[in-house]
Amino acid sequence: MANHTTTGNQSTVDSQSAQVLFELDIDAAVKKLRDVVKHTPLTYNASLSKKYDCTIYLKREDLQIVRSYKLRGAYNLISSLPEEQRAKGVVCASAGNHAQGFAYSCKVLNIKGVVFMPIITPNQKVRQTKMFGDGNVEIRLVGDTFDDCATAAKAFTEENGLNFIPPFDHLKIIEGQATVGVEVLEDLQDIDYVFAPVGGGGLIAGVGAYFNTVSPNTQIIGVEPEGAPSMSEALKYGKPVKLDSIDPFVDGAAVKRVGDYPFEICKEVIDKMVLVNEGKVCSTILKLYNEDAIVVEPAGALSVAALDNFCEAIKGKKVVCIVSGSNNDIDRMQEIKERSLQFEGLKHFFLIRFAQRPGALKEFVNHVLGPTDDIVRFEYIQKHNKETGPALVGIEMQDKAHYQHLLENMQRYHINFTPINKNDNLFGYLI
Repeated sequence: MANHTTTGNQSTVDSQSAQVLFELDIDAAVKKLRDVVKHTPLTYNASLSKKYDCTIYLKREDLQIVRSYKLRGAYNLISSLPEEQRAKGVVCASAGNHAQGFAYSCKVLNIKGVVFMPIITPNQKVRQTKMFGDGNVEIRLVGDTFDDCATAAKAFTEENGLNFIPPFDHLKIIEGQATVGVEVLEDLQDIDYVFAPVGGGGLIAGVGAYFNTVSPNTQIIGVEPEGAPSMSEALKYGKPVKLDSIDPFVDGAAVKRVGDYPFEICKEVIDKMVLVNEGKVCSTILKLYNEDAIVVEPAGALSVAALDNFCEAIKGKKVVCIVSGSNNDIDRMQEIKERSLQFEGLKHFFLIRFAQRPGALKEFVNHVLGPTDDIVRFEYIQKHNKETGPALVGIEMQDKAHYQHLLENMQRYHINFTPINKNDNLFGYLI
């Protein structure tokens, strides 16, 4: 888990969570969004239901107009601004999905917007944002994380007298995201569990607030990536805290600090938070694609990825998983596959110092590797004096149980090896 530091002026909103809940006007958001957003399907998933011995439905926000739920909050806030303020222009900072909802809102309302995005944002999301804006938005790539680009965006907003549209920390944003929950309960009743991804907290705050009023017996489960546990830490310490570092892989849910408004609501409406390993997220992405032909981004897979943590609790229950988005860059698929294989224990990397004698490599292939093990990477590392150093060897298996057999064989044949999968420094440098 990432370390954290507290920040000054943590709470800029009313600390009474109940009052924040009363301030939400979800019905008004429903009316405002009715002709703008798509009422996305709530689909029964047979394979997941069979696997977990329960009834599982997927709320398919990946099929939203901009391929994520973010349009709801962005449009609700922007359209709520007085006309003279909208005319000045609006600004946002986003890892991608909020930017696309923001851009589409600018197009529908025919106003100008400036989008600040982290430099690491997948190209597909940059292109999509331009497309949805249709000439109404300018994109600026700034910083390595969401928090970096948010700082730049807010400074730009103040310097130019514009209006900042936050991705999650505003009641109008939360009201818009709450309409996801409204649609779920329009389509299905008597729900036992709702699993929702958590980044800044806007989605789960809105959905949780609505269920808290209309379906209070439903358990609201928040899901975060292990590398960005911002809501988990906030709930632990009783206030939002800023994480020192995060893993940006699950970019749609990787923020260093949750919003103040979402936190005030979430501490009242979330029943449990769960962290999911990024490798597990990757495996879930691939399974959803291979088994159900559903394309999701990492954040969109979080809710389904968390089900393994609740196998016993959800047996015989009615469960809804919010699939929050499908804005996934095809260029990331190789990394997703790699992370999945390593998480599943099917791909391993070693530094091997082969004996300097004829037949050493042949012996390794014929006697050390299992019959279904495959060398998928092999390269010698050159020393500074240009002599041949150890070899970097990647081995892929069909069964993770073969790994122990491989280790035993290497010891039996006196192979000089160093496993590097769990050595973060070596792995980051070599792989």
